[in-house]
Amino acid sequence: METRTLGTTGLRIAPLILGGNVFGWTIDQRGSFAVLDAFFSSGYNCIDTSDSYSTWVPGNSGGESETIIGNWMKLRGNRDRIFIATKVGSEMGPGRKGLSKPYILAEAEESLRRLQTDYIDLYQTHRDDPATPVEETLEAYAVLVKQGKVRHIGASNLDAARLTASCRAAERDGLPRYATMQPHYNLCERALYERELEGACRSLGLAVIPYYPLASGFLTGKYRSVKDLGKSARGAGVRKYLNERGFAVLAAIDTVARRYGVTPASVALAWLLGRPGIAAPIVSVTSPAQWNELSAAPGLRLDAAARGLLDGASA
Repeated sequence: METRTLGTTGLRIAPLILGGNVFGWTIDQRGSFAVLDAFFSSGYNCIDTSDSYSTWVPGNSGGESETIIGNWMKLRGNRDRIFIATKVGSEMGPGRKGLSKPYILAEAEESLRRLQTDYIDLYQTHRDDPATPVEETLEAYAVLVKQGKVRHIGASNLDAARLTASCRAAERDGLPRYATMQPHYNLCERALYERELEGACRSLGLAVIPYYPLASGFLTGKYRSVKDLGKSARGAGVRKYLNERGFAVLAAIDTVARRYGVTPASVALAWLLGRPGIAAPIVSVTSPAQWNELSAAPGLRLDAAARGLLDGASA
């Protein structure tokens, strides 16, 4: 299994990260365990989740994904072979969100309890909190690192200015520094990352672990018309891609997929994995079969002609 260095951490992870946002949402604990078993048995080792997964589901209060992952690790006895990345900052309920020091310290304890572990490998700022100085947020992480409850920290959904300011503050004040950045990035969503964040991440030496690498399933080819949107609970999220540019991207992916004899999803992931600075895309699946299909993507190497076709269609 190829592994990649995770930024400045010195740690190495497999080139795909299993996304835990579907655990407790589109699949229950039994289905989640089946996916987790397929993931682990295929040699992969990193899972990404959040304290807020999945607050958007009626009847859920947040923490469902972490709880399922914690139950699975305890049952399988494999915590020492799993790299856990979770996040803090998104709204968990009335008055429960943000990046203040007291809030982070309290939420970290809740995540540790749900995950049934003594430490989090990568604790990530989920989204910005403009009301809290970056120094206060980093001071909270410093406490957790000193206590041995967090090994490394990362960021998600920060803009380039805030990300850079955080890293500079860490260097100036001797505080923990972000090692990773988790942006929304795929063949349909390039501008937000490439215009400013990509340069900042490369300058700061951050490993990039993009989420929604398959554009909520659109890049798998599953959704090609409005009538396809009802195929899953996530279908509504791809409506915005059903346009001329989206169909051009799919056509390019289909061409490359036929040439290499692989699935459209493998092509989309291989394109990301070939981009500078990308460590490992985060992929979510709802069945072992889906995971087994995607887990082959890191072995695909696209040549210049294939990359040029995809770049042109998605520019």
